[in-house]
Amino acid sequence: MVGMGVTEPEPTALAVVAEQVAAEAAELVLHARESMLAGGEVAVDTKTSKTDVVTAVDHESERFIRARLAELRPGEPVLGEEAGGQLGAGVTWVVDPIDGTVNFLYGLPEFAVSVAAQVGGVSVAGAVVEPVSGRRWTAARGAGSWLDGRRLRVNAPERLDLALLGTGFAYVPERRARQAELIAGLLGHVRDIRRPGAASLDLCAVAAGWTDAYFEHGLKRWDWAAGALIAEEAGAVVSLPGTDPELGVDATLAAPPSIAEALRVAAIKCGAATV
Repeated sequence: MVGMGVTEPEPTALAVVAEQVAAEAAELVLHARESMLAGGEVAVDTKTSKTDVVTAVDHESERFIRARLAELRPGEPVLGEEAGGQLGAGVTWVVDPIDGTVNFLYGLPEFAVSVAAQVGGVSVAGAVVEPVSGRRWTAARGAGSWLDGRRLRVNAPERLDLALLGTGFAYVPERRARQAELIAGLLGHVRDIRRPGAASLDLCAVAAGWTDAYFEHGLKRWDWAAGALIAEEAGAVVSLPGTDPELGVDATLAAPPSIAEALRVAAIKCGAATV
């Protein structure tokens, strides 16, 4: 109970809403992609650098998500990548209308719509939906994580050198260079590196065992809000931005218990705190 007569929101019910809204927005994004690939124009702007892009479809998707959440969960605040917002006292919806915008713009299929419900800044439900494949990744705190109805479980590699690591890079050139140095060092500690280009899907890949672990600096709340919960509910050890200064103030790590500490130690050894 929260206060007198006020019941805590049920994570599984919030997950249903997150999946419904993310799936509807994914349809909108998919139609826009098909139009773009057929020769239609999409307005593009930039944010932190000339390579950090935002499209008119990002804005359209977020407006749609906000409108649907206002219908389904009236009065609950929304924090979105494009229109901003703040965390509220109760449920706050954290939204990435297109995670992987560069992939979307180039016609690559690896991008997603991410919708999460947080309470007190902690994710309690979330969904990541891929417009092109139609895959739906979902999780509710305490109830597990799922891909299209299949329960997810992380891998359990015996050693870090047998682990496939997912990562990503910032758009500011100076930071990309420092991240590249870190990853070059980590290459000597892991099996190999993958960089698909959408953090939410990278975290979902850990949950499904498609990669073994994930490590990246610079994620924003909307990047990890749903995906990190999906990874955690599949058994991953998750460290979020601001929780481990030795990894850097904005580092995100997700890994199976069998290698989580080894990855942490290796990242610190390779200079994670200075990236």
